[in-house]
Amino acid sequence: MSTPDPALLHAATAVRENAYAPYSRFRVGAALRGASGVVYSGCNVENVAYPEGTCAEAGAIAAMVAAGETRFTEALVIADSPDPVPPCGGCRQKLAEFAAGDAPVTLCTTQGAQMRTSVAELLPGRFSAAHMDRT
Repeated sequence: MSTPDPALLHAATAVRENAYAPYSRFRVGAALRGASGVVYSGCNVENVAYPEGTCAEAGAIAAMVAAGETRFTEALVIADSPDPVPPCGGCRQKLAEFAAGDAPVTLCTTQGAQMRTSVAELLPGRFSAAHMDRT
């Protein structure tokens, strides 16, 4: 297995420490490498009304878009769990909106376990803008 991108691993690990997770105490960090090469990161932010929280992947995507980029080439997600944690279904669709299917996604634990996959492997049969084309 290849080594995770050190810049992405560092950014996701660092931002994970800022996660606001007072209810689950399950902190997650995510980092994306924008098409420009810039690294964007995000962490999960919980809310007492659980569905109103945001995932780390969504935070990283928001940071990227806020900076003016709309494409990423690689992603990494890290959590303190026994096994690498895949993105939730909603975040899989969000990742697919901003990356090619072959964009690598590395899932890591704070203990060093990792799993390498791709956007397409995380979301086969994804919904895309082509599904709304009526011409």
